[in-house]
Amino acid sequence: MKEVQVYSPATIANVCCGFDVMGLALNEPVDKMILRKSHYPGVHISNIQGADLSKQPNKNVVGVVLEELLHHLPNNKYGIEVEIYKNIKPGSGIGSSAASAAGAAVGANLLFGKYFKTTDIVQFALIGEKLACGIGHADNVAPAIMGGFTLVKSYNPLKIISLPSPKKLWVTVIHPQIEIKTSEARKILKKEVLMTDAIKQWGNVGALVSALYREDYSLLGSSLEDFIVEPIRLKLIPAFHELKRECKKVGCLGGGISGSGPSVFMFSEGKEKACSVADCMRYVYNKMDLKIDYKIYISTVNNNGVYCSFTN
Repeated sequence: MKEVQVYSPATIANVCCGFDVMGLALNEPVDKMILRKSHYPGVHISNIQGADLSKQPNKNVVGVVLEELLHHLPNNKYGIEVEIYKNIKPGSGIGSSAASAAGAAVGANLLFGKYFKTTDIVQFALIGEKLACGIGHADNVAPAIMGGFTLVKSYNPLKIISLPSPKKLWVTVIHPQIEIKTSEARKILKKEVLMTDAIKQWGNVGALVSALYREDYSLLGSSLEDFIVEPIRLKLIPAFHELKRECKKVGCLGGGISGSGPSVFMFSEGKEKACSVADCMRYVYNKMDLKIDYKIYISTVNNNGVYCSFTN
């Protein structure tokens, strides 16, 4: 195999109550990369479109992931040339760095003959997340790689559990065109939380997992409450309260901040309801005359994760 084309999905992390442990993959937007074997050692980033990112491998999420993976390949005589096409804007809250990290790890593993197992691939991707965010958290990269909903049971050792996706579940995401860096959004979080808040949060995480298995949309919606992170980060999101209030009026199940923001997601039962939620989001932003550009995505849950095609 000489070349791999990689399509890596956007993701929603935390899913309200599951801070740093829960996430899901979307069908859009999607990043693209092209990885080629090279007779020159190391990683060479030849082209980047869609974002102002460094071509120096040690300063690029894709670069550090690929360098680490190459280092762990036995008897390897090749390097990698990379082209990066970003459709997921950095700082969007829908897993831009995770898409890059996950796509690089999955694509390179395929290019070199599927030498690594899934847990290894996630570990490589975490190195990219650490460069981008200051901490290697798997709530974005795990669903990007594995597809669907995922739960990080533990980090040491790394244990990730795949969760089912209700068949009628749709996601509507509004991405205000402002940037919130994950590293900055983490700095404003409290170091300690009240036991009463933690207990309510644990209850919601358990209920959300149960709702996914039972396809209980009512329980799913009532589980989407965050007592720890959202109350602090919501001030970073334009018209956050209005979005939640108005979207619930048109029948969404619930939702919250996607990752560290500024994107906001809402779950719905069925496509028609998800489209109504999208109209509601447009109404809120246009009515308030926020003078902020935005993009809206309507998607089912991506149960496959990173997709690759290859050329021999």
